[in-house]
Amino acid sequence: MENDMKQGVFPVRNPLLLIGCVVLTNLAGFIGSFFTDTGAGSWYADVLVKPWFVPPDVVFPIAWTAIFILMGIALYLILMEGTERPDVQVAAGLFLCQLLLNILWSYAFFTLQSPFFGFIEILILWLFILAVTVSFYRINTIAGYLFIPYLAWVSFAAILNGTIYLLN
Repeated sequence: MENDMKQGVFPVRNPLLLIGCVVLTNLAGFIGSFFTDTGAGSWYADVLVKPWFVPPDVVFPIAWTAIFILMGIALYLILMEGTERPDVQVAAGLFLCQLLLNILWSYAFFTLQSPFFGFIEILILWLFILAVTVSFYRINTIAGYLFIPYLAWVSFAAILNGTIYLLN
Protein backbone atom coordinates (compact mmCIF):
# COMPACT_ATOMS: atom_id res chain seq x y z
CA MET A 1 0.00 0.00 0.00
CA GLU A 2 2.85 2.40 0.81
CA ASN A 3 4.16 1.91 -2.71
CA ASP A 4 0.72 2.76 -4.14
CA MET A 5 0.64 5.92 -2.02
CA LYS A 6 4.03 7.04 -3.33
CA GLN A 7 2.73 6.72 -6.87
CA GLY A 8 -0.26 8.93 -6.04
CA VAL A 9 -2.85 6.14 -6.11
CA PHE A 10 -5.48 6.04 -3.37
CA PRO A 11 -6.58 2.42 -3.30
CA VAL A 12 -9.95 1.88 -1.70
CA ARG A 13 -9.60 -1.74 -0.70
CA ASN A 14 -12.55 -1.67 1.68
CA PRO A 15 -15.20 0.85 0.59
CA LEU A 16 -17.56 -0.05 3.44
CA LEU A 17 -14.86 0.70 6.00
CA LEU A 18 -14.12 4.02 4.29
CA ILE A 19 -17.80 4.96 4.35
CA GLY A 20 -18.10 3.84 7.97
CA CYS A 21 -15.11 5.96 9.01
CA VAL A 22 -16.47 9.05 7.27
CA VAL A 23 -19.95 8.47 8.71
CA LEU A 24 -18.48 8.01 12.21
CA THR A 25 -16.64 11.32 12.11
CA ASN A 26 -19.62 13.19 10.68
CA LEU A 27 -21.83 11.59 13.33
CA ALA A 28 -19.64 13.26 15.94
CA GLY A 29 -20.29 16.59 14.22
CA PHE A 30 -23.99 15.85 14.11
CA ILE A 31 -24.07 15.03 17.83
CA GLY A 32 -22.08 18.17 18.63
CA SER A 33 -24.58 20.25 16.68
CA PHE A 34 -27.29 19.32 19.20
CA PHE A 35 -25.37 21.32 21.79
CA THR A 36 -24.69 24.26 19.47
CA ASP A 37 -27.08 27.18 19.15
CA THR A 38 -25.80 30.26 17.37
CA GLY A 39 -29.04 31.54 15.88
CA ALA A 40 -30.92 34.74 16.62
CA GLY A 41 -32.05 34.88 20.23
CA SER A 42 -29.32 32.50 21.40
CA TRP A 43 -26.80 33.18 24.14
CA TYR A 44 -24.04 33.09 21.53
CA ALA A 45 -25.72 35.57 19.17
CA ASP A 46 -27.27 37.99 21.65
CA VAL A 47 -25.19 37.93 24.83
CA LEU A 48 -21.55 37.24 24.01
CA VAL A 49 -19.18 39.93 22.86
CA LYS A 50 -17.25 38.46 19.95
CA PRO A 51 -14.02 39.63 18.31
CA TRP A 52 -13.89 41.18 14.87
CA PHE A 53 -12.39 38.03 13.32
CA VAL A 54 -15.35 35.70 13.95
CA PRO A 55 -16.17 34.09 10.59
CA PRO A 56 -19.73 34.30 9.23
CA ASP A 57 -21.99 31.51 10.50
CA VAL A 58 -22.06 29.86 7.06
CA VAL A 59 -18.32 29.08 7.28
CA PHE A 60 -18.61 26.72 10.26
CA PRO A 61 -20.71 23.89 8.77
CA ILE A 62 -18.69 23.97 5.54
CA ALA A 63 -15.35 23.86 7.36
CA TRP A 64 -16.44 21.21 9.83
CA THR A 65 -17.94 18.94 7.16
CA ALA A 66 -14.73 19.07 5.12
CA ILE A 67 -12.64 18.44 8.22
CA PHE A 68 -14.78 15.52 9.37
CA ILE A 69 -14.49 13.94 5.90
CA LEU A 70 -10.70 14.31 5.98
CA MET A 71 -10.64 12.82 9.49
CA GLY A 72 -12.69 9.84 8.31
CA ILE A 73 -10.36 9.21 5.37
CA ALA A 74 -7.35 9.45 7.70
CA LEU A 75 -8.89 6.94 10.11
CA TYR A 76 -9.60 4.60 7.20
CA LEU A 77 -5.97 4.78 6.06
CA ILE A 78 -4.77 3.97 9.57
CA LEU A 79 -7.14 1.04 10.03
CA MET A 80 -6.10 -0.36 6.65
CA GLU A 81 -2.54 -0.62 8.00
CA GLY A 82 -3.73 -3.44 10.25
CA THR A 83 -5.84 -3.25 13.39
CA GLU A 84 -3.71 -5.94 15.03
CA ARG A 85 -0.74 -3.55 15.15
CA PRO A 86 -0.24 -1.95 18.60
CA ASP A 87 0.62 1.44 17.08
CA VAL A 88 -2.59 1.39 15.04
CA GLN A 89 -4.58 0.48 18.15
CA VAL A 90 -3.05 3.36 20.13
CA ALA A 91 -3.62 5.80 17.25
CA ALA A 92 -7.25 4.67 16.87
CA GLY A 93 -7.76 5.05 20.62
CA LEU A 94 -6.35 8.58 20.53
CA PHE A 95 -8.59 9.28 17.56
CA LEU A 96 -11.71 8.20 19.46
CA CYS A 97 -10.67 10.30 22.48
CA GLN A 98 -10.27 13.43 20.37
CA LEU A 99 -13.60 12.73 18.67
CA LEU A 100 -15.33 12.61 22.06
CA LEU A 101 -13.48 15.76 23.15
CA ASN A 102 -14.68 17.46 19.98
CA ILE A 103 -18.29 16.78 20.99
CA LEU A 104 -17.57 17.78 24.58
CA TRP A 105 -16.32 21.22 23.48
CA SER A 106 -19.75 22.05 22.02
CA TYR A 107 -21.36 21.02 25.28
CA ALA A 108 -18.91 22.99 27.45
CA PHE A 109 -19.06 26.16 25.38
CA PHE A 110 -22.69 26.28 24.24
CA THR A 111 -24.76 24.16 26.64
CA LEU A 112 -22.90 25.20 29.77
CA GLN A 113 -22.54 28.68 28.24
CA SER A 114 -18.97 28.76 29.47
CA PRO A 115 -16.24 30.27 27.33
CA PHE A 116 -13.87 29.44 30.20
CA PHE A 117 -14.63 25.69 30.30
CA GLY A 118 -14.79 25.68 26.51
CA PHE A 119 -11.30 27.19 26.39
CA ILE A 120 -9.85 24.68 28.85
CA GLU A 121 -11.51 21.85 26.96
CA ILE A 122 -10.35 23.05 23.52
CA LEU A 123 -6.75 23.20 24.76
CA ILE A 124 -7.04 19.55 25.82
CA LEU A 125 -8.69 18.73 22.49
CA TRP A 126 -5.84 20.48 20.64
CA LEU A 127 -3.27 18.33 22.47
CA PHE A 128 -5.15 15.18 21.50
CA ILE A 129 -5.42 16.31 17.88
CA LEU A 130 -1.66 16.92 17.85
CA ALA A 131 -1.09 13.45 19.32
CA VAL A 132 -3.34 11.89 16.68
CA THR A 133 -1.62 13.84 13.91
CA VAL A 134 1.82 12.64 15.02
CA SER A 135 0.72 9.03 15.61
CA PHE A 136 -1.10 8.89 12.28
CA TYR A 137 1.90 10.41 10.47
CA ARG A 138 4.20 7.75 11.91
CA ILE A 139 1.91 5.01 10.59
CA ASN A 140 0.82 6.54 7.29
CA THR A 141 2.14 9.94 6.22
CA ILE A 142 -0.94 10.81 4.17
CA ALA A 143 -3.19 10.14 7.19
CA GLY A 144 -1.02 12.50 9.23
CA TYR A 145 -1.21 15.19 6.57
CA LEU A 146 -5.00 14.84 6.42
CA PHE A 147 -5.15 15.94 10.07
CA ILE A 148 -3.29 19.21 9.50
CA PRO A 149 -6.41 21.20 8.43
CA TYR A 150 -8.16 20.00 11.59
CA LEU A 151 -5.23 21.04 13.75
CA ALA A 152 -5.15 24.44 12.03
CA TRP A 153 -8.92 24.97 12.37
CA VAL A 154 -8.96 24.03 16.06
CA SER A 155 -5.95 26.31 16.61
CA PHE A 156 -8.02 29.14 15.16
CA ALA A 157 -11.05 28.05 17.19
CA ALA A 158 -8.94 28.05 20.38
CA ILE A 159 -7.81 31.62 19.67
CA LEU A 160 -11.42 32.59 18.99
CA ASN A 161 -12.65 30.83 22.15
CA GLY A 162 -9.90 32.40 24.27
CA THR A 163 -10.67 35.86 22.90
CA ILE A 164 -14.38 35.43 23.60
CA TYR A 165 -13.49 34.40 27.15
CA LEU A 166 -11.36 37.53 27.60
CA LEU A 167 -14.02 39.81 26.13
CA ASN A 168 -16.74 38.46 28.37
